[in-house]
Amino acid sequence: MPRYAAIDIGSNSTRLAVAEVNPGEPVKTLAAEREVTRLGTSVFTEGVISRDAMDLLVRTLTRFAATYHRLGATGVRAVATSAVRDARNQDEFLYRAGQALGAPVEIISGLEESRLIHAGVHAAWPHPDERVLLIDIGGGSAEVIVSNDGRLESAISRPLGAVRLTEMFLDADPPAREQRERLAAYIDEKLAPALKRTGPGPFDRAIATSSTAAAVISALNKVPRKERDRADHLSAQTTDIADLENFLAKSSLAARRKVPGIGPRRAEIIIAGVSVLHRILKAYGQSEVFYSAAGVRDGIIADLADRRSGSDLTRMNREQRNAVEAMARRFAVDMKHARQTARLANSLFVGLQPLHQLPPAAGRLLEAAAYLLDSGHYVSDMAHHKHSYYLVANGDLPAFTNEERLTIALLCRFHRKSMPSARHGFFQDLTAAVKKTVLWLVPIVRLADSLAGSPDHHAESARVQITPKTVTILLEEEGDINLELWAGERVADLFQQIYGRDLALQLAS
Repeated sequence: MPRYAAIDIGSNSTRLAVAEVNPGEPVKTLAAEREVTRLGTSVFTEGVISRDAMDLLVRTLTRFAATYHRLGATGVRAVATSAVRDARNQDEFLYRAGQALGAPVEIISGLEESRLIHAGVHAAWPHPDERVLLIDIGGGSAEVIVSNDGRLESAISRPLGAVRLTEMFLDADPPAREQRERLAAYIDEKLAPALKRTGPGPFDRAIATSSTAAAVISALNKVPRKERDRADHLSAQTTDIADLENFLAKSSLAARRKVPGIGPRRAEIIIAGVSVLHRILKAYGQSEVFYSAAGVRDGIIADLADRRSGSDLTRMNREQRNAVEAMARRFAVDMKHARQTARLANSLFVGLQPLHQLPPAAGRLLEAAAYLLDSGHYVSDMAHHKHSYYLVANGDLPAFTNEERLTIALLCRFHRKSMPSARHGFFQDLTAAVKKTVLWLVPIVRLADSLAGSPDHHAESARVQITPKTVTILLEEEGDINLELWAGERVADLFQQIYGRDLALQLAS
């Protein structure tokens, strides 16, 4: 039974979830932990993660690692969000965090954060046939997400986290009226682009996630903080949230800590958090909001499970395909050629699996690269493979991890001309797993690109036959593919070098 671990390193707190996922059954949570680490406090004032905050995080991640190892998690993903995105010392953070956790930590974009939030909420509380407004207010940023019939329609991340805004505007206790007015004006200003992109509605339902929403919903429904799980799926009226905001803003920290549902640390930043929630609901004309306990961790678990289940693990899932095709179109890639290259690449990957023995998920990266090989032509036809590498490596590909995006970029880089060598320093610094994946897939991507040809002249399909000395690829053709066969045969030396077998291309007829 597969078990997965998700670590969400936020601006205010760091969370762990370990879950067991079996197809057709509810997700079984084996462990859920949370520690207030406040990475954002120093980042939003000084631009760096403080030594104390980093030390606390390292201790927290060490404890989390012991938990997920004890529970036998086979898949682990750790992500860092707004505060780390802004920190100047993020390289030190990534090294220390990765060492403590025993797994790489990746800094994700606001768009990927939104995608994971959406995936988590949809997995825990699906709303088919409904258009839903999702609001997540973290420590450093707030995400406004529109979900339509279970699909992520649009998302935007704004710098409206509770820790960030408290540090920027609220240095008095309770805050002065002028501070609250400046805070409200700033929130409205930052919300304007979100409204423009998503539109004001209508929505069938508004759902808020994160600890700010949990505290607000718990306070208004008189749910004690220790019983916060009971707040899941409860709701509150926007007018009541406005009244709560006014009450909290006029209360001292000691008084805020006594409000049911608001913990002692949350009380320090709750005024900014509830102000953001209220103003988002007001801006979108929502009279009521529900709370969902699901979030980034749940999205990671759902994503990890999706990557390791299904009938065809070698092909991109819907979200990955949408992201890759969107990037391809942005850079004016010939989509017919790209799709044919991807089809051939997948057939070759599956047929050659007994030799390369790469995990099925590597086929998804190969397919993505097949779409993006020619994106560099958008910059220049000269050395377009190098431009393709740069565009993909530095682009935003939601639904792929940072390491996966880099692997895709490397396949684009080496789909023509030279192979990786000692002079490619950026390749030598990679992990052994990434190097192996790239080396085994480069011959496949070069073959697929050569055989894809043009709309009128291309290999329609490829079937692999393996013998001890030779790999024969039988091709169904569309039009005269002599030129494509010649181009494919030029890969033979490289293929023999990597796969240890001669390569023969034959027409199936």
